[in-house]
Amino acid sequence: MDKIAVVILNWNGVRLLEQFLPSVIQFSEGATIYVADNDSTDNSVEFVQQNFPTIKIVKNTGNYGFAKGYNDALKHIDAEIYALVNSDIEVTENWLKPILETFESEKQTAIIQPKILDFKNKEYFEYAGGAGGFIDKYGFPFCRGRIFDTVEKDNGQYNDNCELFWASGACFFIRKEVYDELGGFDESFFAHQEEIDLCWRAANEGQIIKYNSQSVVYHVGGATLQQGNPRKTFLNFRNSLLMLVKNLPKKGLFFVIFFRMVLDGIAGIRFLTQGKFTHTFAILKAHFSFYCLSLKYLKKRKDFQIQQYYTVKSIVYLYYIKKLLVFKEIFNSNQNIKN
Repeated sequence: MDKIAVVILNWNGVRLLEQFLPSVIQFSEGATIYVADNDSTDNSVEFVQQNFPTIKIVKNTGNYGFAKGYNDALKHIDAEIYALVNSDIEVTENWLKPILETFESEKQTAIIQPKILDFKNKEYFEYAGGAGGFIDKYGFPFCRGRIFDTVEKDNGQYNDNCELFWASGACFFIRKEVYDELGGFDESFFAHQEEIDLCWRAANEGQIIKYNSQSVVYHVGGATLQQGNPRKTFLNFRNSLLMLVKNLPKKGLFFVIFFRMVLDGIAGIRFLTQGKFTHTFAILKAHFSFYCLSLKYLKKRKDFQIQQYYTVKSIVYLYYIKKLLVFKEIFNSNQNIKN
């Protein structure tokens, strides 16, 4: 068994592989590197085989998205630690060392995220993960370094190693034994928020998720689905509701989901006023899909759910009404961080 396997999921991303594989190869000494290909129709596989012969290829039989794509590929990879890395990630020197040291010294730590900065603007955090994630009572995710559309400059304010609620799937380290025990990602999600769901399930099992600022990567972001894509809106809204059904504590379960759906409706109206009709339709479609899957997901609930899963009651209220735009403002506000 390898100590660590760096696994890069790919679908028709030959240009990204050409651009970003060199840094992974250069700075991943001691790791076995894999490209897990989701049945690409471009020449991705041939390109890797011809230009990077040390990289191992795992071929999936279809485009299964992030969740099933990784689940299927990892069945063929034997390593103590999986590093699941987006194909649009540039890694830096010694990026693996502090992660492996943490796993070695902290046996209860199951999942780790590095510092994720913006490849296009390297002084700033990247939208999808920043310095680690949390959620509010209604399942809205936010990050240290990025809350909604406000992205912070990296001034060293998050140069720490702290516990998180969720780690970004853009660069996601997890122990194989934990991944297997949890059954991997929820394949019905296809993509988006599947890493939050996995982290929530890990937390329900008493596992610890951490951020390590000594490991730094740069992420392009939006290489698969751009931020303004209605498909992304559909997946985010639907998957968030499904995640709540699976993982919320029993007390208040239906109230939280009902209130979240009301907030979704307000978001749909906001899209209408902005002329973004396809996004409003995407939310309606997400709710309809949720109705169809809700009974199935109620059956996925485990016997135990942690009671204190959220960091603040409503990030929407704090951001849009109270105008607290960055994590430290929220943390230091008169809102009780665990209320």
